Amino acid sequence: MAEELIIHSGEKSEIYKDLIPQIKALLDGEKNLMANLSNCSAALHQAFKFWWVGFYLVEGDELVLGPFQGPIACTRITKGKGVCGTSWGENRTVVVPDVDQFPGHIACSSASRSEIVVPIRKNDVVVAVLDVDSEHLDHFDETDATYLEELCAWLGNKF
Repeated sequence: MAEELIIHSGEKSEIYKDLIPQIKALLDGEKNLMANLSNCSAALHQAFKFWWVGFYLVEGDELVLGPFQGPIACTRITKGKGVCGTSWGENRTVVVPDVDQFPGHIACSSASRSEIVVPIRKNDVVVAVLDVDSEHLDHFDETDATYLEELCAWLGNKF
């Protein structure tokens, strides 16, 4: 596949339906995890213009910053801390409509207003999380959760 995305405007679900097969085709056959996560974060950022999109990888008892698109970010997050650490610790997708209302939110950027974090599992163990931030309140919903969970389930096979 050429390194070019074809994204049609429209409903969020339609954009995901266009995008996810293209991400899978782009990553198919590439074995380097960092290259794959880099292209995945770039594709999501390009398609949706998210404020920040990237990955944190489990290393021991911390999440460590991986490939991302957007402003600089927190480098290490402990299990159970912030939205990412909560998603990892509870092994579930966490959607936060207003980060200022999330107890223990880690403010890497004051511009971030809402967030979704989706765990990536390999053999039922969380190995990373996908973290997406928006500068708008209440940006993420069940549509985002459904499609990002599908993508993350597929990405788990790349680890």
